[in-house]
Amino acid sequence: MSDQKKIAAKVPVQCQFEAGKSYAWCTCGHSARQPYCDGSHRSTDMKPMIVTAEKDQSVWLCQCKQTSNPPYCDGSHKHC
Repeated sequence: MSDQKKIAAKVPVQCQFEAGKSYAWCTCGHSARQPYCDGSHRSTDMKPMIVTAEKDQSVWLCQCKQTSNPPYCDGSHKHC
């Protein structure tokens, strides 16, 4: 197994979170359902990050997988 992250995209994606709902953010970059997990991590040593929304809100999720504030974009894609 590998722990190699794949850059899914070099731009963040805006998503709508609903209060109390949990989301599985893809950490490996291999998911076809970016930015969410589709189980593709099974070929890696990684697991998705589960995030539970505290409130209804619009968020920008990282797709380059290099953010220092996962799952949220911090601009790291500008340096990939």
